Amino acid sequence: MGLSFGDGYFGGTLAPSVIYEYNNNIALGIGLNGTINNQKDVYKSTILGGSLIGLFTPINSIQLSTEFEQLKVTRKYESHLNLSNDSYWVPALFFGLGYRNGNVTFGIRYDILYNSNKSIYLDPWTPFVRFYF
Repeated sequence: MGLSFGDGYFGGTLAPSVIYEYNNNIALGIGLNGTINNQKDVYKSTILGGSLIGLFTPINSIQLSTEFEQLKVTRKYESHLNLSNDSYWVPALFFGLGYRNGNVTFGIRYDILYNSNKSIYLDPWTPFVRFYF
């Protein structure tokens, strides 16, 4: 979940996932992603999609992850900017390494399909935090 705002900008993200632990070492799941960004008099974007998640815990506190994400990006620019509106699909394939302590895992992941022109992320490296209920 994320929320940011300031001086004419609003951004919000909701990205829940459901993960089933098959045993102490293997878990699989699915996730959804919904993001809205709005910069007053500049642009609006909507990002919707989903993901498939695989987690492997070889030892108690180390978690390896893989996640395939497919997102539909729609961007609309204000007409005075002379930028064209666009709508496209963008895939991401993340491989991650995390430290797990109880119901929390934090770590970093890398997108091997990263495309700097289309990705919604600034960099192929992305930190993450997962909370389990």
